[in-house]
Amino acid sequence: MRADRRTATTAGVLFLVTEAAAIGGLALYQPVLDGVPGTLDPGAGTSALLGVLCELVLVAAVIGTGVALFPVLRRRHEQLALGYACFRLLEAAVIAVGTLGVLALVTLRQEAAGAGTVADASGYAGADRALVALHDWAFLLGPNVALGLNTTLLAYAVYRARLVPRFVAVLGLVGGPLICASAVAVMFGAYEQVSVAGSAAAVPVFAWELVLAVRLLAKGFEPARDGA
Repeated sequence: MRADRRTATTAGVLFLVTEAAAIGGLALYQPVLDGVPGTLDPGAGTSALLGVLCELVLVAAVIGTGVALFPVLRRRHEQLALGYACFRLLEAAVIAVGTLGVLALVTLRQEAAGAGTVADASGYAGADRALVALHDWAFLLGPNVALGLNTTLLAYAVYRARLVPRFVAVLGLVGGPLICASAVAVMFGAYEQVSVAGSAAAVPVFAWELVLAVRLLAKGFEPARDGA
């Protein structure tokens, strides 16, 4: 019982870290992706590098949630526990790929800014767009598709085992498939990922992680079904 309470606290903290790191990272490096004036200046990549640091914290926290919850989930359903851990690792790996794209973009922008002529700088344009596209696809496949899949698996696992109140699990069962469906819509050009529709589709999964984190920190797993 005491071990599971520590596990719940650890997982709750890690879920909160993922939320804060994801929001902070995107806010810090988004101007570089958008090509905001001034991001080509020498030294202007500092904000983007801080954003990348937030993304690395995010990667560690994402993996951490999978590792922390695995022992508890395995006692109830080993296949679901393994599936959740694997999809959480996949999400972290895809996020890391997008982070490499941002780092490469910062380097490219700074080199372009230091080019001696406009013609020299314009030669970077194609690679610049490719790196932005790499990040955007990684952002779609990681924090949307992979996140939706592992959210659905975790929500189903805790619903079956009654590890948390049913309304918390149901929130994840709604949010996971919804953000996956939204990612497919973005993939086929229905709307932009960063849009009103895209943001609305992300709200339930954001709320799921926040509510789950608060629940785990405040009360842990449901005692009636806590087998440790």
